[in-house]
Amino acid sequence: MRRARPVGLALPAPMLRAAFILAAFLLWSGLPAQAQQQGRDAPGRFDFFVLALSWSPTYCAGPKASPQQCRGRSHRFVVHGLWPQYVRGYPDFCQSPAPYVPDAVVSGMDDLMPSKGLILHEWRKHGTCTDLSPKSYFDLVRAARGKVAIPPAFAADSPPTLTGEAIEAAFMSANPGLKDDMIAVDCNDGRLSEVRICMNRDLGFIACPEVNRRSCSPRRPLAIPAP
Repeated sequence: MRRARPVGLALPAPMLRAAFILAAFLLWSGLPAQAQQQGRDAPGRFDFFVLALSWSPTYCAGPKASPQQCRGRSHRFVVHGLWPQYVRGYPDFCQSPAPYVPDAVVSGMDDLMPSKGLILHEWRKHGTCTDLSPKSYFDLVRAARGKVAIPPAFAADSPPTLTGEAIEAAFMSANPGLKDDMIAVDCNDGRLSEVRICMNRDLGFIACPEVNRRSCSPRRPLAIPAP
């Protein structure tokens, strides 16, 4: 005697796909945060660094200037941050809550990053993605800054107006091994805002096409406000 076959409901392919996606989402959202973070933005998973050097007088002329950085002292280039990057895109805020940064570590960075708010923000947004302790991360920031020589033009009392191309050339001349596809110049309202230099995990200079493409127009003259 032939047994009757169970009768099932055959769903159309699009509905099956939607059901699968929903099930996967529910499974993912139910995982602990630590398990979720083993994906793309897990601490320590990145390809290279960007060392961002901010021209402080431009920042201090803006509406969000930090009193701690912009009053009482004159700064030129300060470290905006050391940012882990992917070849395309970047991770951020990789640990929540972020590990505590000891006061001694914060005060020890004052010569390079003259704002407690900046230091703590950079740790939360970028440092937590390195899989380093706060002290080790900021030690690495200091080491990265020590790898870059600042061109003499930026030491002048009144730095000259330079094109983005000329700024890159000045940094390349002062830093053997640095090429034009390893650096980007950022600007704001016709003024130099930042110089960004790409480094590998050993802090050697490295090409970074996506970062480089975001440079200001290379032939546009940029004012460099005096400190």
